[in-house]
Amino acid sequence: QSGTRLCGGSRCASRPPHSPLPRRHRPSEPPEPGSTPAPAAPAGGAEPPSCPGHRSRTPRRKWQVFPGRNRFYCDGRIMMARQTGVFYLTLVLILLTCGLFFTFDCPFLASTLSPAIPAVGGVLFIFVMGMLLRASFSDPGVLPRASPDEAADLERQIDAAGGSRPAPRTREVLINGQTVKLKYCFTCKIFRPPRASHCSLCDNCVERFDHHCPWVGNCVGRRNYRFFYLFILSLSFLTIFIFAFVITHIILSDLSLTLSCTVLEVVVCFFSIWSIVGLSGFHTYLISSNQTTNEDIKGSWSTKRGKDNYNPYSYGNILTNCCAALCGPLPPSLIDRRGLIQSDTPQTGSQSNGSSSHTTTQLHSHMVGGAH
Repeated sequence: QSGTRLCGGSRCASRPPHSPLPRRHRPSEPPEPGSTPAPAAPAGGAEPPSCPGHRSRTPRRKWQVFPGRNRFYCDGRIMMARQTGVFYLTLVLILLTCGLFFTFDCPFLASTLSPAIPAVGGVLFIFVMGMLLRASFSDPGVLPRASPDEAADLERQIDAAGGSRPAPRTREVLINGQTVKLKYCFTCKIFRPPRASHCSLCDNCVERFDHHCPWVGNCVGRRNYRFFYLFILSLSFLTIFIFAFVITHIILSDLSLTLSCTVLEVVVCFFSIWSIVGLSGFHTYLISSNQTTNEDIKGSWSTKRGKDNYNPYSYGNILTNCCAALCGPLPPSLIDRRGLIQSDTPQTGSQSNGSSSHTTTQLHSHMVGGAH
């Protein structure tokens, strides 16, 4: 019949000879001879359903299935703890105090004393905010969890070492003549490297764990400790700077119009100075002795534990300890949080953070070898 189109120059196998095809079954390009005819397009111009085995899926990144209690922003570039309410309070206090200072005090101080006052205050403010955001948004040094295969292999090693009795979940390494115990983490399924600890709030093991700081909304560890220290140190200078010049403004001028704002600045700075300056002094002591807050609280290197107990990480020199903490190279992140998940291999929570490329043994040798 006229108007009848045949598939690939031959009649469709599903229809008897001389059977007319519907007008809608008109492929734009004939298939190759001997190939299976393409299915008919549905009515209404809709696209044909794709084959279940060839569905196009948007690739997922590893931060989307990260097992720890963290929040990620900007496609995994920003990593923070889940509890960030106190961090926003920190931002509000800094921005409010500095905003009042630059609005009500700096114009008078610049015209009366020196225009360098607002310039210095601006430099300090920018530095404080930069260090705060860097400490808050960085990976603090999270250790990747063991994959199921690595965890099973480690369990076999522990069982083989224990024999008939349950083996202790600790190992010992020698660092600069001092015996250091490596504790087993039942959550991450690894033996934690020296100075590492598991944060109960973020549910991660962190390298050179110092503490979890709610004011910056993140753990403080090996990769962001210097930014945290520079933040509290510069914030101490900024608080003293604002407090001193607000008092100067009160002495030199009549504050009948701006009295309430100035009083608010004085109150915030007065109560902040003691805690911030004290915290800066405490961490200056820790850096000079190459300790962490976690080690100092536990008394890990105190002589009360024994006459031969000493800090194996200290270089014996205050300047060298400070340079090692503040000026050394920044170690790379061990979790590939922006890496793509391979669609052809099953992924679990423990495999999604890059642990396959950093085994437990590699972490031990990396940390022990990097102690000095």
